[in-house]
Amino acid sequence: MARPAPLSEVELSEHLIDIPLWRLDGATLVREMPTSDFAAAIGLVNAIALLAEKMDHHPDILVYGWNKVRITVSTHDQGAITILDIKLAKQIDSLRIANSE
Repeated sequence: MARPAPLSEVELSEHLIDIPLWRLDGATLVREMPTSDFAAAIGLVNAIALLAEKMDHHPDILVYGWNKVRITVSTHDQGAITILDIKLAKQIDSLRIANSE
């Protein structure tokens, strides 16, 4: 399946308004998500994994500390942010995880 083209700076700026909890870090979008405890962090990872599999678009996920999750999205084969990353970020934002941001 062909991946979409990278977003232009203008397109990216417009989309970032819709995902204010994410920050731009080079060619990636990053969100830190604290949870109530370690089990909730792993539950969040599992919920994100299900979304990612459904989209066939997989983020980098880091569990650190005892309750924090860092999500990094980018379209690796484009080396940039595409509409797939925006869509995945929005889906992640829609998750209801206990005591996450």
